[in-house]
Amino acid sequence: MAAKKSKGTSRKIKDKWKAKEWYKVHASRMFNEAEIGETPAADPATLIGRTAEVTVQELTGDFSKMHIKVKFKINSVDGYNAKSVFVGHSLTSEYVRRLTRRKKTKTDHVVDVKTKDGFVIRIKPMSIAEKRIQASQEDAMRRIMHDVLMQMGVENNLSDIIKAIISGDMARDLAKACRTIMPMKRIEIRKSEILEFAEENDSAIEAPKEEAPEEDGPEEGSAEETSEEKEPEEESEE
Repeated sequence: MAAKKSKGTSRKIKDKWKAKEWYKVHASRMFNEAEIGETPAADPATLIGRTAEVTVQELTGDFSKMHIKVKFKINSVDGYNAKSVFVGHSLTSEYVRRLTRRKKTKTDHVVDVKTKDGFVIRIKPMSIAEKRIQASQEDAMRRIMHDVLMQMGVENNLSDIIKAIISGDMARDLAKACRTIMPMKRIEIRKSEILEFAEENDSAIEAPKEEAPEEDGPEEGSAEETSEEKEPEEESEE
């Protein structure tokens, strides 16, 4: 009986996989909708909300960005193509460990920024100093970072903010602004996360179209048959 039960269970599992189709997952528009992987599903509606994570190196081929991971969430399905939106990024844990070796002070910051086009993105800068930072210096740096990032949000759309994060321009601007308080060994944007989207787009789902079966001839009431019936009437009027 146990053997029969295990066979039946394995058959059900195989049947479930047979019912699934593979869908290509594409990055968001700002990443040129590049293909980032594949995922199986028996129903395309179950793809909505799934997430995929890849490195910037895999997206762009830039080897120097292999330590940056970007995260996407599927929000629509068109045929066998699952489209997604950017929802955040993070640095690999190995990269962060290399930056924060002994005798270095790491300070984390968190700033929620509203962009020019209405998105709210949480940005988490990480500052690294060669020596110990005093509490007053840390507070002053937090205020400076807050002001700089909020101004960036006022002046830039989300796509510009993300480009500044990935390119390193945002970290360089923060380091330059904080130099008056204390020169930093390094500043990195450790993590980001989209908290609010500008518009709530309804999840569009369009299942793959099946090929129509071949037919021997036109069915009754078809457009082809109707046109044939009209031809004799036109001849009689002439």
